[in-house]
Amino acid sequence: MTETVAEIVAAHRAGLTTPKDTIARCYARIRAHDDPAIFISLRDEADAIAEAQRLAGQDAAALPLFGVPVAVKDNIDVAGLPTTAACPAFAYTPTRDSTAVARLRAAGAIIIGKTNLDQFATGLVGVRSPYGIPTNPVRGDLVPGGSSSGSAVAVSAGLVPLSLGTDTAGSGRVPAMLNNIVGLKPSLGMISTAGLVPACRTLDCISVFSLTVDDAVAALDVMAAPDPLDPFSRDRPLGAMTAFPRGVKLGIPRPGQLIFFGDKAAEAAYGAAVARFVKLGAELVAFDLEPFYETARLLYEGPWVAERYLVIRDLLASDPDAIHPVTREITIGGARGSAADTFAALYRLQALRKVAERTFAAVDALVLPTAPTAYTTAEVLADPILLNSRLGTYTNFVNLLDLCGLAVPAAMRSDGIPFGITLLAPAGHDAALASLGRAFHADTALPVGAKATPQPPLAAVSPSLHGDEIAIVVVGAHLSGMALNHELTRLGGRLLEAARTAPDYKLYALPTTPPKPGMLRIEAGKGAAMEVELWALSAAGFGKFVDLIPPPLSIGTIRLADGRSAKGFLVEPAALDGARDISEFGGWRAYMAQKS
Repeated sequence: MTETVAEIVAAHRAGLTTPKDTIARCYARIRAHDDPAIFISLRDEADAIAEAQRLAGQDAAALPLFGVPVAVKDNIDVAGLPTTAACPAFAYTPTRDSTAVARLRAAGAIIIGKTNLDQFATGLVGVRSPYGIPTNPVRGDLVPGGSSSGSAVAVSAGLVPLSLGTDTAGSGRVPAMLNNIVGLKPSLGMISTAGLVPACRTLDCISVFSLTVDDAVAALDVMAAPDPLDPFSRDRPLGAMTAFPRGVKLGIPRPGQLIFFGDKAAEAAYGAAVARFVKLGAELVAFDLEPFYETARLLYEGPWVAERYLVIRDLLASDPDAIHPVTREITIGGARGSAADTFAALYRLQALRKVAERTFAAVDALVLPTAPTAYTTAEVLADPILLNSRLGTYTNFVNLLDLCGLAVPAAMRSDGIPFGITLLAPAGHDAALASLGRAFHADTALPVGAKATPQPPLAAVSPSLHGDEIAIVVVGAHLSGMALNHELTRLGGRLLEAARTAPDYKLYALPTTPPKPGMLRIEAGKGAAMEVELWALSAAGFGKFVDLIPPPLSIGTIRLADGRSAKGFLVEPAALDGARDISEFGGWRAYMAQKS
């Protein structure tokens, strides 16, 4: 039976099974599945079980990945196991774990082995490796997707519940779609790349494959932290997930801009996915996709191929036949660009980033197909570069524009091909994407992976504050779905819960544009209870948000019906002359509904 990370950890903590038994079962599944192309190297089973046994003396509650087996893409260092990047001539054996792997182990995870990949992480197909082609467990004739082929297949086939991939141009998203699993591409710099063989060093990130969004976020939460060993590391704290936010604005391309290369089933599946988001409460906003396509073309037609060339230029010079022919053909082009070409591309990219900023000023996230279609292994081997390029249609621009992404299963087509969507947002909005993706995935009721196992029930989201977050009571135009809610979401705000104030307030309609209310505190028990929302903002976000508040509104302390108190919106009494008392409606949303 396929198990999620959450299920395994819960069973270990409850004493229903042990980490030792889970690891032994993992190896038994690998043997039974019998696909030698998934793993390039497996850790000795006795060694892994011994590590699992050592967990028995530790505090299980303090280890978020207590006894969870994890597979690692073979361009990420694991101490004592060779790192090959799917090129035997390049192989070396590291003496220390990559930072990401070290953090997983510190959280209680057990590393099982190193997985296959498109050589040097160059490809989206999973067929460019001397170690073979992993069989897609969903439909055997399809490519497994790449470059993180083995990591995706290992999760989909139920061999491990969690694996690490990498994602420079889609390698953590395309395989997720083709294997009916979740692929989380975090914000650049969020997970340290120390101990990662680079592909494009300025764009590389380590990604996560799992069966559910919650599992992927659990792993990200463990790994996300600054690292002095990684000059590209950033301090990007992971926020907390929320319930599906009311009135969230999702961008979809203008009519006629989507490309499916004649795949009508994929086109229909995307339309159904967008309709599902509307059913969940999203508002759709059309945007111009063409600048994103132009950005994508820069990745392989511009100077960033030179970064790939830098990684293997010595091997290209000394032993070119050691490199896969397709990888060699793509990479050698990186030697031909000029410094002038590089600066011209950088200038154009900066202009395109400004276009993307304007796009995201009107939406909370984009919803795109993860890939426009799917191909069989035979088709890709016959046309390896063109078909690979097509699979990157909606992925290649993401890191160039400094976006985070979440690939989620959306449908299982009648021909047995999985289809998925990807949510995209500016860097730092990883938790917001997870909040959308988890609700969407649950609503599909799709089985997880390739084993037709039902999804576990969606866990309730904790309304508690995290880190330096500050709670703020929202009364009017900043409520979910209202005119100014974007001011909260742009600052990383997350909805904690709907609430009611104590009966100590009056509510007035102010003559402002857009319309806003003013809530006035009066004598305790002499007013009305108002419907409000409790939101969480980081300390920095709270400060920026308060700075946006115009008079006559201000921030004070608001008492809630259950006795709690929090900072929130109040109005200056002097501004209420002539304002309409709307307290009878019990809240701004009810008043606006009546007014409309």
